[in-house]
Amino acid sequence: MIKVYPAESRFAADHGWLKTYHSFSFANYYDPNNTRFGPMRVLNDDTVAPETGFGPHPHREMEIVSIVLKGQLQHQDSTGTTEVIKCGDIQRMSAGTGVVHSEMNPSATEEVNFLQLWFEPNERGLTPSYEQIAYDEAKMKNALLPIVSNRSLGENVAYIHQDMTMYLSELEAAKALTYRQEPNRRIFLFVIEGDLTLNQNIPLKKRDSARITDTTELNIQTDAGAHFLLIDLC
Repeated sequence: MIKVYPAESRFAADHGWLKTYHSFSFANYYDPNNTRFGPMRVLNDDTVAPETGFGPHPHREMEIVSIVLKGQLQHQDSTGTTEVIKCGDIQRMSAGTGVVHSEMNPSATEEVNFLQLWFEPNERGLTPSYEQIAYDEAKMKNALLPIVSNRSLGENVAYIHQDMTMYLSELEAAKALTYRQEPNRRIFLFVIEGDLTLNQNIPLKKRDSARITDTTELNIQTDAGAHFLLIDLC
């Protein structure tokens, strides 16, 4: 089963310094029918103005992944970590027993656009931890590049405390690929740029998403080209 969520169905808010789109219930947006997809709880598409951002705030018992699409994001947390994440970087933070962090746009001139995803961990009471990896953008051309996983998939793959693997891909025009999955698992797919067609007859455009169950083989093709995120979930 493939259920499509159009980009315009997301909750949208404009706070001046922050423009945000929520794919799941979050903060002041609550829909009892849209709180999770398996262990996945949040996908926020945030654009933050120069020299602004999210001041220090706490998290507990959540695996948090940030993917910068444009600009830079400065992270600081109570473990003593200070890093700047840019396009081509992935950040994984395990909040565990509790962490306080901030996320700011350090640029004086350029917005930062990033995706932030939250997942429930498969174990509670973890010691808070942080990991940042840089991926090779050339390796996602017409392929699925793993960037976050609980499995050992080689270098430059961040570890996450959940049974899942996150991939990025950039399909060129008129290209296709097939993703095969074990039974009784889920796929979440999010189109970052461009357009896709799933299994020959389900179209998706920029910022559309699909929640996929009971599908062990997914054909993904594009006419004009597409950049997308695919998550294999328990």
